[in-house]
This record gives sequence, structure tokens and C-alpha cells, in this order.
Amino acid sequence: MKEYKTVKQIAGPLVFVEKTEPVGYNELVNIVLADGSIKRGQVLDTSDDLVVVQCFETTAGIGRDAGVRFLGETIKMPVSKDMLGRILSGGGKPIDGGPEIVPEKRLDIQGAAINPYARASPADFIQTGISTIDGTNTLVRGQKLPIFSGAGLPHNDIALQIARQAKVPGSTEEFAVVFAAMGITKEEANYFMADFERTGALERAVVFLNLADDPAVERIITPRLALTTAEYLGYELGYHVLVILTDMTNYCEALRQIGAAREEVPGRRGYPGYMYTDLACIYERAGIVKGKKGSVTQIPILTMPGDDITHPIADLTGYITEGQIVVSRELHRKGIYPPINVLPSLSRLMNLGIGEGHTRDDHKKVSDQLYAGYAEGKDLRGLVAIVGKDALSERDRGFLEFADLFEGQFVRQGIDEDRSIERTLDVGWELLSTLPVEQLVRIDRDLIKKYHPLYRKGAKAEV
Repeated sequence: MKEYKTVKQIAGPLVFVEKTEPVGYNELVNIVLADGSIKRGQVLDTSDDLVVVQCFETTAGIGRDAGVRFLGETIKMPVSKDMLGRILSGGGKPIDGGPEIVPEKRLDIQGAAINPYARASPADFIQTGISTIDGTNTLVRGQKLPIFSGAGLPHNDIALQIARQAKVPGSTEEFAVVFAAMGITKEEANYFMADFERTGALERAVVFLNLADDPAVERIITPRLALTTAEYLGYELGYHVLVILTDMTNYCEALRQIGAAREEVPGRRGYPGYMYTDLACIYERAGIVKGKKGSVTQIPILTMPGDDITHPIADLTGYITEGQIVVSRELHRKGIYPPINVLPSLSRLMNLGIGEGHTRDDHKKVSDQLYAGYAEGKDLRGLVAIVGKDALSERDRGFLEFADLFEGQFVRQGIDEDRSIERTLDVGWELLSTLPVEQLVRIDRDLIKKYHPLYRKGAKAEV
């Protein structure tokens, strides 16, 4: 193996090497320092006279006298069923004090693109135990449904709750969670690890933790390592895998940092112009493949800088994924957990996974009526601020009260409360029973007679 002593420049995490023979994109590199120690890196860019290597560790100590060896292979993730229950670093190394993982296979972390013709249509309901997701923005197996949050909001608690509670009701198939955290603090990492161990969720999970003081380059490979693990568990071992990626904003900041070090022409707000393609390479690795028993479902979590949903990271994510769950600062200030605002939230595949045979025949209609009632009640809050509550009609006061009840009973639930979909829909009916029956214009009369509390108690109402 040739060793090149032609290091021309070092900029941030990048090492520029001159006069090499042809090398491949993403090829692994060993950088040998003067004291004999070795740092690992990866080919980021290659041309006739210059190769750019991104170092997985700090470039401190690398000088012009360092030797560079190109290894002729790309990064591969050692995968095994024994990974379940393990906590790994952002680079895929065990950090839980356990033994090294004995791999059954070593897979390229870039993954293989799924042929669109080979994709099966998602249709199986995943119960998260959170009413605002299960009831009004349903997650379907094989979907990619991001959570849009903001700094200081409890998105990590929501992520952990989903990781603990997610299941397919009535299914005996094996279910696993791959949890990848990028750019988190040591305190957050300890919190994640303690929660997984406290609740026993770690038994069916593989956890990747990339810390804030780890190199930015490692942040780029962490989600790819996690998804490669998920694809192995899903498509080769037959597991149904839920992948939770937090925080994609830290991932995109690492992209921007590396792009600046490469002196690339920046795109929107300084982010690389290829960020859309890069994010698509991650998000599109979710799905169900025809003929394969398992599936991969994704919940990426991102914090919107300045709570700006038009920010490039949130904007591009929304183009690629199938909806979004929006965490509300207003609800958080009211002390409501989980502070999920159902009005801007959306699950584009919801209708494929609900209804008779999946959840319950009244699911879609109840969801529509709850949404309409809450939207009208929130609009009336603005009117009350101008004209006062006394100026409202009796009907309007009913919807105003409904909005408060919706937030207090449907949205609000305990951090360890695991609601079944039946309980979620029953709570919805209890709320709708506070409105006059004639106002339930989005629900069929036969469903009202079947599920409305007035009819369940044997009372008579005009329908």
C-alpha cells in the first residue's frame, strides 16, 4: 500500500493531498502522524491533482510530514442481531461497556437505493400511544414522518416516549427501534441511556450517540450507520424497525461546516446547495420492499432555528417526507405535554392505515370532526381578544370551550401514559359529546348512533 507524503493544506476537518493516483469517492483513508499514531478519514472529493480527505477525528497534530494511505474500500457497518440492546458511539463503536460486536455481515453505509417499483404501499397502523399522533396524524409502517420542534421544547421526551411505546396492535411480528442522536450534550446522552435502561426499552433497541464535542464529520455518518443497521434488521432479519433520528438540524449544521471548510459556494442561509439531495438520501431509506418480511419507518426530529418553519432544513424536509408533526411553544408554555399542535401537523399516509380492519371504522370521521372543532375554537380565541366572550353566541361559546377541553384532555397526557387507539378515539367522542349533536356535521349519522356517549348510555338525542 502506497503512502503519500504530499499533504498540501489542512482546513478544519479537511486534509488536502496532492499528486495521488486515482482514488474513489468515499474511500477510507489512514493518516499516519509523525509519532506513528493513525487517524481515520474518508475521501470527500477527488480530482486529477488534488484529493480532499475529511478526518473523522480532530486534525490537531497532522502536519505536512504526515503520511496518507488510501485503503481501497468504503465505510462498512458490522451488523448482527446481537446489536439489539447495545449502545454505540456515533462512529458505531460500543460505549456501554459490553464486548465488541461480532459481525454477521459488513454492509456499505450508503445503502442501496430501493427501486420505486419494488416499494410496497404502506398500510399498517403503528400505535405510538400518543393521541395527537395516533388519532389525528397517524403513523403508518414504512412512512417517514418528521417532528418539527424548537429549541427548549420537549422533543427528546416525545422521541423517547415513542421509542418506548411504539407497537403494531395485534401483531406478533418482531418490532425493533434504532435510535440515533446527533450533536447532543453529555447530559442529554446520559438522560437517553438512563431512560432506555429504566424502562427496559433498550432490549429491543440499538442506540447510536454522537456527542456535541465529537467531530462534525462523524455526525455525517451517524444516521447512515443507524439506517444500515435498520435495513439489516428489517430486510434481512424480518424485523419491523422504527428509526428515530434526532436532531437533523445538528446534522445539517455539520454539512454546512464541512461545506465552508471546502470553500463551496453556499446556498440558502449558507447551507450547501446539495443539502436537499443529501437529506433525500437519508429519508428515502424508509419503506417496505415487496417480498421482504420487514420494514423501515422513520421519525426524524429537527429543531427549527427561531421556530421558523420556512427555514431551509424544515422546508426541504417537508418536501421529501410524508407530512410533519409540529411541536408548539404556545402549548408548552401552558404546561401541556406533549405540546403537539394538530392544526399544522399532517400525515399524508394516514388514510392508508386507519379505518375498519386497521384501527376502527369511526377513526377518520372523528379525526376530521376534532380537527374542525379545535380549529374553529382557536379562531374564536382571537375574536374574544377583540370583542370579549360575552359578545359570542351560545354556539361559539361551545366551540371556544371545546378548544380548551381538547387541549386539556386529548392533547395533554402523561409522559409514561400509553393510550391505545381505542382509548384515544373514546376520548375524542367524550369531547365531541360536549357539542350539540347537530354540530357534528363531519360524522355520519350511523357512526354517531354507534359510538356517541348519549347513545351508549341509552339516552335519546335528535340526530
